[in-house]
Amino acid sequence: MSDIDDAGIARRVVSREAWLAARQAHLRNEKALTRLRDLVAAERRELPWVRLDKSYVFDTREGPRTLAELFAGNRQLIVHHFMFGPDWEAGCPSCSLEADHAEGAIVHLEHHDVSYVRVSRAPLDRIEAYRRRMGWRARWVSSHGSDFNYDFHVSFTPAQLAEGRVRYNYAWTEGYEELPGLSVFYRDDHGDVYHTYSSYARGNEEVIGAFIYLDITPKGRNETRIMDWVRRHDEYPEGPVTGAP
Repeated sequence: MSDIDDAGIARRVVSREAWLAARQAHLRNEKALTRLRDLVAAERRELPWVRLDKSYVFDTREGPRTLAELFAGNRQLIVHHFMFGPDWEAGCPSCSLEADHAEGAIVHLEHHDVSYVRVSRAPLDRIEAYRRRMGWRARWVSSHGSDFNYDFHVSFTPAQLAEGRVRYNYAWTEGYEELPGLSVFYRDDHGDVYHTYSSYARGNEEVIGAFIYLDITPKGRNETRIMDWVRRHDEYPEGPVTGAP
């Protein structure tokens, strides 16, 4: 039996036996996705590396630091390219959602030879004010005055934007001043730093657990545009919102 509930969700109500049969059929696809994810992860680890010949210096709470110094004793470094332009009053809400999720993972990453840092072009004082507002502890540095964001295709110059398209996510696309990404680096015993991986746009979704939770619910992400429901965690109305968004 199929009908539409008060929230506009189509539902098909069946017996427990029929539900179990449908669930077991769906499990085959879930297992196939898990195997494919393992395959993609293994393939990602086999990607070639690029040694960085260019020096990048960041503004940090401890003073100027190079990219190599951001590894903080670990061999691997994950950089969250956090959208926060030099003249912005606050960080991007969508990047903030991702940052919320990273906070709980940091202690585990740090004990598994991985350091994590956020990088934005905003001046350090604005970054620090926003970090305190959000209650985050992750290291966050400013690349203001550096080519880092431009070289990793997450920030774009006025001249690039004037052309009407930019190189982002390994293709030509509509340009914006700032766009999101994740990059991974490795530092060897000689201190050389290698770029091993970058993902952009929806390629970052797997680190955002809220998406995974929503994807297992009947209403799913329930969005008109990608992430149009996301707010900074201190900007949601108090208490649950029935029927949101």
